[in-house]
Amino acid sequence: MSKKQSASAEMQPSSFEEAMAELEQLVARMEAGELPLEASVAAYKRGSELVKYCAAQLEKVDSQVKVLEGEMLKPFSADSAGADE
Repeated sequence: MSKKQSASAEMQPSSFEEAMAELEQLVARMEAGELPLEASVAAYKRGSELVKYCAAQLEKVDSQVKVLEGEMLKPFSADSAGADE
């Protein structure tokens, strides 16, 4: 049984969206009090892994945007979208 729990905990989501959906489901179940103590601990551990995965994905995208913008991120506003250029 321990092998089954560790195998599911090590599974990486296939996308950011999948990780967020799984995280939302875990949070909903935990908040509803549907899980016994041991399952809550396992859900918390899985949730922590999903948060780390999502943070890494966001950091990767942030790095890509910085490269595309030449390391100078500019705030987006409707006023400056078509003005002066």
